[in-house]
Amino acid sequence: MAGKRIRALIIAEAANPEWVSVPLVGWSHARALGEQVDAHVVTQVRNREAIERFGWTEGQEFTSLDTEFVARGLWRLGEAIRGGKGKGWTTLQAVGLPSYYAFETLLAKEFGPRLRAGEFDVVHRVTPLSPTQPSLLSLPQLRGGTPFVIGPLNGGVPWPRQFDAARRAEREWLSYVRGAYRLLPFYRSTLARTDALIIGSQDTLAQVPAKYRDKCVYVPENAIAPERFPLERTIEVPEGPLRVAFVGRLVPYKGCDMLIEALAPAVKRGDVVIDVYGDGPEMGALRALRERLGVVDGVRLDGWVPHEELHTRLSEASLFVFPSIREFGGGVVLEAMACGLIPVVVEYGGPAELVTEDTGYLVPLGSREELVARFRAQVDAILAKPREELVSMAESGRRRVEQLFTWEAKARQTVAVYEWVLGRRGKPDFGVPLMRGPE
Repeated sequence: MAGKRIRALIIAEAANPEWVSVPLVGWSHARALGEQVDAHVVTQVRNREAIERFGWTEGQEFTSLDTEFVARGLWRLGEAIRGGKGKGWTTLQAVGLPSYYAFETLLAKEFGPRLRAGEFDVVHRVTPLSPTQPSLLSLPQLRGGTPFVIGPLNGGVPWPRQFDAARRAEREWLSYVRGAYRLLPFYRSTLARTDALIIGSQDTLAQVPAKYRDKCVYVPENAIAPERFPLERTIEVPEGPLRVAFVGRLVPYKGCDMLIEALAPAVKRGDVVIDVYGDGPEMGALRALRERLGVVDGVRLDGWVPHEELHTRLSEASLFVFPSIREFGGGVVLEAMACGLIPVVVEYGGPAELVTEDTGYLVPLGSREELVARFRAQVDAILAKPREELVSMAESGRRRVEQLFTWEAKARQTVAVYEWVLGRRGKPDFGVPLMRGPE
């Protein structure tokens, strides 16, 4: 049994090689697992054409399930009530929950008999990533005795009390009553009957009731694909203005306005040039801000760039300054580190779990005014350092990504979880962080 290749049914409702965010995470994780186990991926029909363009064949490597009869209408409803494009994410997730139940209902109908017949050794739900979405497949009668793994689960980072205005600007009304998800059908059975929970952050770990923590294995959610973010580039920090990059949606909680305000004096001195890669509802306000601060020439609002081109753009910079105040995973931080950038991030949420003192800088959370002052002071301190010291730190960050945060490394960690639930090894420990938050 020890050497037998594991047969895994991978559930990735969101898995798309041509999209970003959760669909790209789902696809990248599922694809990497397929290199290490005998995997069959089940996804939603909206992803089928992109997966086929990648070279997979329906019925062999993957199966797509058509829930558009439910999903399409719910998506339109969510878009109508979320409060604006790019806002109301919690609302959109809540409205879409019946669509996911429909997906798992179809999945159980098609794959339930095969699971009960012992065709697969393990079932793994990779997406949804949200810990608020229960699973019908936790019910043993649907999967027989096949062990069930969920994760990485990530989400639920509390809104910092200092940024309640940003919370309202994001139209996150449901976040005030987010704990109601514990009343959803199948929530308790999902926790009770799942064999392993892969947990992607400290905040999500804090949400798991203490009696289920023995099922938890801490593995941060995100990783990078070396083919998109090559790890062999020679890192240099040339003399002259330090290039600073920001990547993300231009929405209030990402804090791009704080970045521009914090570094405006350095931009005016000619010490820093900023490139902002992203777009969103705050673009107009950011244009006005740089005009008001007199830094139009030194703050470039570049808009979106295709994900496959991002590494080239990032490689032109030396610092990745990211004042986001509520980030679940922070995959963009890993992408920047892979490109040889030194991250400067808020000591809160997902990014703070990815950056160490040897690989970047953590800025303590505070009010908006405090964060602006702290980011300004931190970057000024970096500017005073010898360039060779910055190169050494950037190289340490890239080594950390290469060792722990490629999708191949993530798949190896996941396979270790499979082996644990199958009784082939002891419980894996990849470095569980200090518990934070309520027990």
